[in-house]
Amino acid sequence: MKLVSWNVNGLAAIMKKDFLGSVRRIDADILAIQETKLQAAKLDPLMERIDGYRSLWSFSIRKKGYSGVGIYTRVEPREVGYGIGIPEYDEEGRILWMDLGTFVLFNVYFPNGQTGEDRLAYKLRFYEDFFAYTDRLRAAGRSVVIAGDFNTAHNEIDLKNPKANETYSGFLRIERDWMDRIIARGYVDTFRTLYPETVKYSWWTYRFGARRRNIGWRIDYFFVSRDMMDNGWIQDAFIDNEIEGSDHCPVGLILTPREMAA
Repeated sequence: MKLVSWNVNGLAAIMKKDFLGSVRRIDADILAIQETKLQAAKLDPLMERIDGYRSLWSFSIRKKGYSGVGIYTRVEPREVGYGIGIPEYDEEGRILWMDLGTFVLFNVYFPNGQTGEDRLAYKLRFYEDFFAYTDRLRAAGRSVVIAGDFNTAHNEIDLKNPKANETYSGFLRIERDWMDRIIARGYVDTFRTLYPETVKYSWWTYRFGARRRNIGWRIDYFFVSRDMMDNGWIQDAFIDNEIEGSDHCPVGLILTPREMAA
């Protein structure tokens, strides 16, 4: 099974940059997208109905043209959830999940803390409450996959200029400590675990020719509960720098749970 996550930075905008062609090239069983910047009234049929996929959506109801996540899936879920029951997050359209039986997949657009102390506090509170929710699922015996834009680079290998960014949200020590805590709680950063020394980025600012010069950050992840790695379900993880259209590129995961193996 091929899972792909991509912050599209505006679905309407990326539709004009051959998004449908990119979806065909990606050829994912499940494609989770973040930062759609849509409300339901702006979701046109070309966005909603891609051949071979069912689509699911969570929109921001607090602010138009902001946040939002979606999933295109060839795999029929047992159950779909829109948020985690906490209005201050759910009303920003940040979380969409699917129960696939063998595991629960979360598509998450984690908050950006760059607009001030209040939003940084919101971001850190979001981390705490979201992982408390997934911890309860794991305590009940469920396996978990978390895909999305975490808006934090974990270690120095994960961004081009770590020293210059130590005082900026996205690489603050307090944010990086949260990434440490996620791993300590029993979640695995799939790409870094499989490729501990590989330098590859998933986001580049639009300024300064950053993508052309590969001055980027790795802030898009697939985390899985430890049992999935221990059970040999994770076959590969990747970052696809060749797919353009957004300031982020797609990241992916190949997995084969035993129950799904042919």
